[in-house]
Amino acid sequence: MAKKNLVVAQSGGPTPVINNSLRGIIEAARDLDAIGTVYGARHGIEGVLKEELINLSSQPAEEIALLRYTPVAGSIGTCRYKLKPEQTEDFQRVIDVFRAHNVGYFLYIGGNDSMDTAQKIADLAQSKGLDLVAVGVPKTIDNDVGDSEFQLVDHTPGYGSTAKYWTHMVQYANEENAGSCPADPVLVMQAMGRKIGFIPAAARLADPHREMPLLIYLAECSCPLEKIADEVNDMLKKRGRCMIVISEGFEVGNLGEIKDAFGHTSYSSSKLTVCQILVNYLNEKGLPTKGAARGNVPGTDQRHSMAYASTVDLEEAYKVGQQAALLAARGESGFMATILRNPGPIYTVRYDKVPLKVVANSERKFPKQWIAPGGNDVTDDFIRYARPLIGDDMLTLPMIDGRQRLTRLQPIFAEKKLPSYIPQADRTRKS
Repeated sequence: MAKKNLVVAQSGGPTPVINNSLRGIIEAARDLDAIGTVYGARHGIEGVLKEELINLSSQPAEEIALLRYTPVAGSIGTCRYKLKPEQTEDFQRVIDVFRAHNVGYFLYIGGNDSMDTAQKIADLAQSKGLDLVAVGVPKTIDNDVGDSEFQLVDHTPGYGSTAKYWTHMVQYANEENAGSCPADPVLVMQAMGRKIGFIPAAARLADPHREMPLLIYLAECSCPLEKIADEVNDMLKKRGRCMIVISEGFEVGNLGEIKDAFGHTSYSSSKLTVCQILVNYLNEKGLPTKGAARGNVPGTDQRHSMAYASTVDLEEAYKVGQQAALLAARGESGFMATILRNPGPIYTVRYDKVPLKVVANSERKFPKQWIAPGGNDVTDDFIRYARPLIGDDMLTLPMIDGRQRLTRLQPIFAEKKLPSYIPQADRTRKS
């Protein structure tokens, strides 16, 4: 059977380990007879539309190996360009580009919206007579891709590293809060995740025995600011200080939200933050101790701080990329590679598949049974679920002259064979 080429693309917000999934795909494809050249679409599906395809098979092996230690999407880029049903020219352009470059495999690294796009492209290719295998590769720090029973998807690559980030950040914040509490008794920390609570919940991993004066508020368990203030003040009376971790999507009223192309709120682009609103409220209401509340709003460092990447997360991201390449080579189109947890007290996983149609546009919520009865903490069951994902060791990074050595791909692009093209949504913006 003649070899077909493979295009891999990334979509949506990146993760600390997304490039290790990319590395898993590239390295697995080298040994798969059915797969020819591996191309990376520059900036996701936009790179396909613009016919900007980086030859990944021709890159130096050292640069590919360094993808393990290179966070987020600087290698081939990502995008937030959504292929909407009415954008028929865009869909046709994707098919034309794939046909022009003898592409028989399309692997899309992304979240639930990306899985929907992969499924639509696979269906369209079939209707157009193009023999194309489309496979999804999961990634999201939010851990919201999958089913509420955790039977089809246990967790997604990226979450374990962001959970590890928060484990350390809360540990460090506790040291500062303990030392500076006479003047700064309250510290409010805002976590990413939109309306999904897996990231703020990870703060509890810093204090599994509940020794810190820590309150955790998930978007799934919203309550009035007055209730939070009462609970903070109760903690101040008991402990003299209090730390709060709260979801960026916690309901506090209008934030002046800005939406991305997928219709999701970009909280770090909005006019106000939940953290600042809560800090203002606490200070205006008054604390039962001297001093004031302060706020800390980490941003995209939650997904690009490679020093805090989980070694477990890295390994699983690589293997899920390998699994996706294997599914593609076997012709198993319309599936997403997935991680499943094996039963038993010792943490082990296996790699499987789930139909794209099952996970496309889905959004797993934080389980209600993992929210503590008072609504300001998570249960031990969550700790048992999340603890293995952050690993036990710190990652050792390759360094040169005091700086981290990151992947630097060579600009080896496939020769363009089609007329230049402006994506449909970009034409609408310019007009």
